[in-house]
Amino acid sequence: MPRLKLDVRAERLRLAFPFRISGYVFESAQVIVATLHDGDRTGRGEAAGVYYTGDDAPFMVETIETHRDAIEAGIDRAALQTLMPAGGARNAVDCALWELEAAQSGRPAWRLAGIPERRPLVTTFTLGADAPATMAEGARAYASAQAIKVKLTGELDLDLARVRAIRAARPDVWLGVDANQGFTRDTLEPLVTGLVDSKVALLEQPLARGREADLEGFDSPIPIAADESVLTLHDVDRLVGRFQVVNIKLDKCGGLTEGLAMAARARELGLGVMVGNMIGTSLAMAPAFLLGQQCDVVDLDGPTFLQRDREPSVRYQDGTIWCDEAVWGAGAKLTA
Repeated sequence: MPRLKLDVRAERLRLAFPFRISGYVFESAQVIVATLHDGDRTGRGEAAGVYYTGDDAPFMVETIETHRDAIEAGIDRAALQTLMPAGGARNAVDCALWELEAAQSGRPAWRLAGIPERRPLVTTFTLGADAPATMAEGARAYASAQAIKVKLTGELDLDLARVRAIRAARPDVWLGVDANQGFTRDTLEPLVTGLVDSKVALLEQPLARGREADLEGFDSPIPIAADESVLTLHDVDRLVGRFQVVNIKLDKCGGLTEGLAMAARARELGLGVMVGNMIGTSLAMAPAFLLGQQCDVVDLDGPTFLQRDREPSVRYQDGTIWCDEAVWGAGAKLTA
């Protein structure tokens, strides 16, 4: 690899409205953008980090700066996997390397990833936790959505009322819920019973990270997806017998390179595969869109929560997401 020039900056993204999940209310999101130049071409990557592990923007920037010399010496994606730990910092650099390689090779990132063709993907659209009637109105406002994901707070009766209200408002959609670690083994069974009544198709992360063993022997009629319980490829094998679906997020695992490896390993183990996102712009959704080509469930609605997205941007139409190469993944030749 030729020597590279690295630029890294932090940006604050304003949300269009407050977004509530179990234990958190978000009004903005801070991301970083890493850009790599080889003198002629450039590649970019955006990361939001992982809020529940302390992987915030200052930490991500510091992590990248710690490894600046090695990165600028001309690193490739394979070497990056051992140089930097998983997390948002590596995600930003890894995705920048993917786009840089695309520009250098003249082949788009999706071809480099071995994807034979791209297709629009049905994506979930997420409802933050609120009063049941408010969430039902939000579900109706997602008029073109084919799939809706509901954020819960761990308040059993209220959460089930929320789900019932949404199902009544939108009897036609695929419906999933994200518990964000809000429940315990004691409250899991009544939660699942109520979700079955509302024809919920997926339950994401009901128990706290570290309590995965509590799911052993629990025969759920609804597939349970691991989110906070699975960060990297190292975590995937121990999900068997506890979860049925793996939610891969590039900010957790440290980039598209490991995300693709996680999807392949999950398939080998008979697990379903989901791609999710921390809130971000289209620049963050674009590499996840490539991973989504290999997934059963796609949750890539992050830019819809922002006051302003980047241009060019991903396109949402009829409940699907489409990402053109102009957004990310083709790279660019620098001009004087």
